[in-house]
Amino acid sequence: MRGEAENPQISGAFGSISEHDTGARRTLRARLLTLLAIIGPGLIVMVGDNDAGGVSTYAQAGQNFGYTLLWTLPLLIPVLIVNQEMVARLGAVTGVGHGRLIRERFGRRWGNVSVGSILLLNFLIIVTEFIGIDLSMSYLGVSPYVSVPAAVVLLFAVTASGSFRRWERFMMLFVAVNAVIVPLVLVSHPHFSSVATHAVTPGIRGGATSSAVLLIISIIGTTVAPWQLYFQQSNIVDKKITPRWLNYERVDTIIGSVIVVVGAGLLMAVTAAGLSHHGGTNSYTNALGVARGLARHVGHGSGTLFAVLLLNASVIGAAAVTLASSYALADVLGQRQSLGSRVRDAKAFYGTFAALLVVAGTVTLLPGAPLGLITLAVQAMCGLMLPSTTVFVLLLCNDREVLGPWVNSRLMNIVATLIVSILAVLSVTMMITTLFTAVNVVRLLEILTLAAVIGLAVGLPRVARGTGPTATFTGDRREWRMPRLALLAPPPTSLGRRILFRALATYLLVAGVLLIVRIVQLATS
Repeated sequence: MRGEAENPQISGAFGSISEHDTGARRTLRARLLTLLAIIGPGLIVMVGDNDAGGVSTYAQAGQNFGYTLLWTLPLLIPVLIVNQEMVARLGAVTGVGHGRLIRERFGRRWGNVSVGSILLLNFLIIVTEFIGIDLSMSYLGVSPYVSVPAAVVLLFAVTASGSFRRWERFMMLFVAVNAVIVPLVLVSHPHFSSVATHAVTPGIRGGATSSAVLLIISIIGTTVAPWQLYFQQSNIVDKKITPRWLNYERVDTIIGSVIVVVGAGLLMAVTAAGLSHHGGTNSYTNALGVARGLARHVGHGSGTLFAVLLLNASVIGAAAVTLASSYALADVLGQRQSLGSRVRDAKAFYGTFAALLVVAGTVTLLPGAPLGLITLAVQAMCGLMLPSTTVFVLLLCNDREVLGPWVNSRLMNIVATLIVSILAVLSVTMMITTLFTAVNVVRLLEILTLAAVIGLAVGLPRVARGTGPTATFTGDRREWRMPRLALLAPPPTSLGRRILFRALATYLLVAGVLLIVRIVQLATS
């Protein structure tokens, strides 16, 4: 069936695939060339996830806890792969963005809530990216009144070039700059035997204190973010990747997942080697302090390399998060959303991108701006949004009208349900402890985990009995595309589904009110 993509030709940073080039790739060379043409959305979204917040979190983990939290990172690889594979499948099969699917399949209210909240969250994240630009360039001796406006201009110029291929090539340059982690590792001299041991051996230096547990949750939260779902699905649609090439996009996602985790681990190892023995737990201040500490204890070059890494992470993070926002708003408005469009042909799309950059940059430069409050709001909102966002992905991937023969298998549903449950527990813990700092984190986590286990005991057998892909479909599913959204039958309704949506709505309402109250309290204190 025909999808809603205009032109199926794929044009990427490292190659292209014409509309009629549908033959089998029988040689290794042909497969590699095809992968080079496809690679991009999965790699960029993952590397973009190691943004300013990610760099700061991994640096904090290494400085405060040495190598002992490295074990958290390999566990994230399957989480990232499963989550992003589902949205990659949605993008390739449906040909529409994530926000539009939510709006059309779950109602205008849920569509508006999801897109509105992602826009607010993304704006706050973009502010933190500009904070990262400010800190890194300040270390290099450049005033924020120069670096931040320059970053705004650069990001808009790269994005509004009117060519998807040109944009992706720029992004790949930013991806390549992350290689500075290699010389940073070489000059820091981490103990690789300790790295290997702690990567597979759970443990926490100083025991499972509240600060340690919160940092672990932050590591997971900064690695699995709601904006990733919106970005990769829409970017796949923009690149015109179809189900025929989905296996290559899966490889793209796997490569990105491994790279982001390896990069996070190396950064943690660098700060563990260079800084963890200079002060005890909770010695971390901020990313600028890390750069100065590395310069003092390891060598000036290490501080410069860290600053470059932070700058690059902030730029690519700002680019990806802002673009995810433009995609999401265009979905709701029904506007053209393509990096291949000229500015005059997609005013809302590029206007959203420019407005977010300008406003976020301005907030960063304001004297006395509540940057600490913004960071707190980011943490709380990630905890607020991630459970509902991942639930929507899981429901969409079981919607036969949307995915047809591409719906989740039984095994995929079981794995995805377990992952969504774990993320929900950690996200709710993050949000509650952010709002109420006196809460016993360990006890709260135990209570929520018990509730999740009970819920899984009731719900997982039902998930396991799911139908999975239809056995009656006999055609080439690589040719199957979602029909036009207007032609789809309404999604099924059930008591369990209604209870789920009411629970989500109640959680979002109560948590949202608490978040607002907490922010007002902090702002007026």
